Amino acid sequence: MKSLSDLFDNNRRWAAGKVARDPEFFERLANQQSPKYLWIGCADSRVPANQITGLDPGEVFVHRNVANVVVQTDFNMLSVVQYAVEVLKVEHVIVCGHYSCGGVAAALGKQRNGLIDNWLRHIQTVAREHTDELRSLEQPAQIDRLCELNVEAQAKNISHTTILQDAWDRGQKVDVHSWIYRLNTGHLSSLKDPITLDNFSSDS
Repeated sequence: MKSLSDLFDNNRRWAAGKVARDPEFFERLANQQSPKYLWIGCADSRVPANQITGLDPGEVFVHRNVANVVVQTDFNMLSVVQYAVEVLKVEHVIVCGHYSCGGVAAALGKQRNGLIDNWLRHIQTVAREHTDELRSLEQPAQIDRLCELNVEAQAKNISHTTILQDAWDRGQKVDVHSWIYRLNTGHLSSLKDPITLDNFSSDS
């Protein structure tokens, strides 16, 4: 098991490697942040946004929580979205979940988990809306299908925020994507077409 001092050593090696390849990398990074992407993902430590997309620091703005949930009353998440859309002018909002998500599995389970059960209610609502489909599946396919449905529901939720609505009213180009990551292959997939200024429906 690594100690905290190992993390500092790793940091120094990483920084030195960056400078060796690009001597002005950190100077540029310190003076400008202009990502095109906002990533709303799961807090799972196996799904780091930069690494799995091959992007450098400064290229993706990130918000993560348990099971990549978008809640209209989560002011932490909404503040991140507002800054990303209105100040950084991101062009793509990516809601990314992952198969075998522990949060999604817990939402389907019968066990009480404490405080987090209040958070998981949002996923249970998605599950109730798709009860017949989910009941037709065996595990682990049931959990993985709910992982997909949850991503799609949260992408829809973010498209209904006043932040995205105001951006689209201004004619700002920002697309909302539903992606999912498979842990055992390292591959990302798109679940459906993006929600955009041109195809958004208030009834969706």
